[in-house]
Amino acid sequence: MFSPWGALRELTHVTLHFILMPDGAPGRTDGQARIWLDKRLQQAERRCALTHELVHLEHGHTRCQAPRIERLVREETARRLIRIEDLCEAYRWTQHPAELAEELWVTADVVQDRLTALTEDEQARLAASARASRMP
Repeated sequence: MFSPWGALRELTHVTLHFILMPDGAPGRTDGQARIWLDKRLQQAERRCALTHELVHLEHGHTRCQAPRIERLVREETARRLIRIEDLCEAYRWTQHPAELAEELWVTADVVQDRLTALTEDEQARLAASARASRMP
């Protein structure tokens, strides 16, 4: 399982700040050395927001991104947080986004991003998991 906290520890030049985000966003980064997370986030939300901001930081994004770039960041975040093996395992017993999110320790939005960005091979694996769950 990907640990954004472990990844952050490796980036010794990056400082994490917990604040009340004035615009309601879960997090922000300056793209170089700072990440801000809303201190009202729950643990799974923090895990997702930190991963998202780490992806932005890795790409050097210093301000809001175009929708296409933001979508790519969301997809990369979802891939890091949800391995296909873990998604298939959880999918065997539920296809409900909120239940999947709880099982995978992410938000429902991250589950949706992962499902939307599945490769053809991953789609086939997930479909096989869903079929296996219906077998007697």
